[in-house]
Amino acid sequence: MGVSSTQASLHPYWPRDLLIPNYVANDRSMSEILAFLFSVSGVFLLATWLITGATGRLGAWRRLAICWFAVCGFIHGVIEGWFCLYYDILPADQSFLSQLWKEYSKGDSRYVIADNFTVCMETVTACLWGPFSFWAVYSFLTHKPYRFILQLIISLGQLYGAVLYFFTEHRDGYAHSELGHPVYFWFYFVFMNVLWIVIPLMLIVDAWRQLSAAQIHTDGIKSHKSKKK
Repeated sequence: MGVSSTQASLHPYWPRDLLIPNYVANDRSMSEILAFLFSVSGVFLLATWLITGATGRLGAWRRLAICWFAVCGFIHGVIEGWFCLYYDILPADQSFLSQLWKEYSKGDSRYVIADNFTVCMETVTACLWGPFSFWAVYSFLTHKPYRFILQLIISLGQLYGAVLYFFTEHRDGYAHSELGHPVYFWFYFVFMNVLWIVIPLMLIVDAWRQLSAAQIHTDGIKSHKSKKK
């Protein structure tokens, strides 16, 4: 066995012959990393749920949608923002969020090798959909007239990114994960990303209906005024 083959096997990622220079194994456990991710996301969700409830004029569905945008703001802006800033040192870095990405990379090693598509997609997501998600939360809480336009733009961007994410890996033959693994493939790669297909699709339909209703109302007012003239 050559030196390169030996080095290639000293990591948990797929394909097994992947070369990752300077890789340092995590010293944080999977349970610690997932506990952090889901507990902070839960805090954002709970806090937003309580804030939206205090307004007294939002239904359960709308409150859940706002909670979704709050969690998206955290994940896109902080978690994915970290990746787009430090992707080039990720394999050797032992910062907590770098370890989070090294753990997730067991389900998609494109992150630990700074794959071009992944870096570009995550940079757009962090720089646009992160701030826009927090803006959407603000717009719904303050009842801004552009709130459903923001919802439509963000959801279309998320859906487009998620479809490309899955489709590019499909074209690669799912080479960057242990195909069929219950945690790394089905939970990390599939479940944690398919949410950004299912929920944005629902919000796109919702925004379509809301904007259509507003346009029908506007058209009705214009028609009524023209008849009076």
